[in-house]
Amino acid sequence: MLAALLLAAPGAAGGEAFTTGSFQVFGGIDDGSGQPAPQPVPEELRRRTVAFSSPLAPGSILVKTGARKLYFILPGGQAIEYNVGVGREGFTWSGTDTVSRKATWPDWRPPPEMIARERARGRHLPAFVPGGPDNPLGARAIYIGDTPFRIHGTTEPWSIGQAVSSGCIRLMNQEVIDLHDRVAIGATVVVEP
Repeated sequence: MLAALLLAAPGAAGGEAFTTGSFQVFGGIDDGSGQPAPQPVPEELRRRTVAFSSPLAPGSILVKTGARKLYFILPGGQAIEYNVGVGREGFTWSGTDTVSRKATWPDWRPPPEMIARERARGRHLPAFVPGGPDNPLGARAIYIGDTPFRIHGTTEPWSIGQAVSSGCIRLMNQEVIDLHDRVAIGATVVVEP
């Protein structure tokens, strides 16, 4: 199923090429079919501002893997709390680094280890997937140092709150767009167990 999703051409159903203007943040491509738009992010998955004490400077990111939460630190003892998907067993990690790069509609090049691992499971991953609504990295990516890990959107909204990734931190596309617009390159990223 993943391979079919990855190989689907953006806009194929409507016969139109992908443009950022044709992408609905709360759904897929508007193909002009008149079908109702997908529902917005459920309330329980939406970001919220919370009281939060942290020694991290405002603008930093703290990921609490076990709680499946990401916090963007604000001044005055507050943070924006996002629900996230995290690495599955054997793919969790922790550490401190910085935001090294940000991308809008990022391309995806799965690491060779992931391609080999999926091949052993009988799944084919392409070596390259261009940015767009069918790309597993979703609408935005925030790169962590020179690691292979990112904070990114997803084509699998059901994975938010789950431990299913290969180590990356996933957010709903709407949420990662918000975080991407807030965080600066060079900001501290702390990932805790």
